[in-house]
Amino acid sequence: MGVHPYEHDPAHASYGLEAASALGVDPGEVFKTLVVELSKGELALAVVPVDTSVDLKAVAAALGAKKAAMADPTAAERATGYVVGGISPVGTRQPLRTAIEEMALACDRLYCSGGRRGLDISLAPDELVALTEGVVAPIARYS
Repeated sequence: MGVHPYEHDPAHASYGLEAASALGVDPGEVFKTLVVELSKGELALAVVPVDTSVDLKAVAAALGAKKAAMADPTAAERATGYVVGGISPVGTRQPLRTAIEEMALACDRLYCSGGRRGLDISLAPDELVALTEGVVAPIARYS
């Protein structure tokens, strides 16, 4: 696992695309971690490339829920212990079920937030799956 700090610009429109540019890597190798609310109020994580959007129906299906919606940012921060824009899929305050976009497996290494804005970690996709006990599924929308 590698640790990659970079100078964060608070004015940047996209934390993930900023990380890709700052680290000099393809946006398809940088993944954002989104907190979603499943049926019955359960929070979970969706990990998708920064140049995509999340397919909430696909996340719900992957995690065996009837529906999914984006979680309230305050609830996301409380559950993970991280600030929005710096939510990492590893080391969350509460263990959260995780769905990971299947295209992650095509990467030799992928980058994701290391727990704060301006810090990413890199690891092999199988390491991310193991650390999060994640479910790998097609959960991203490519435009």
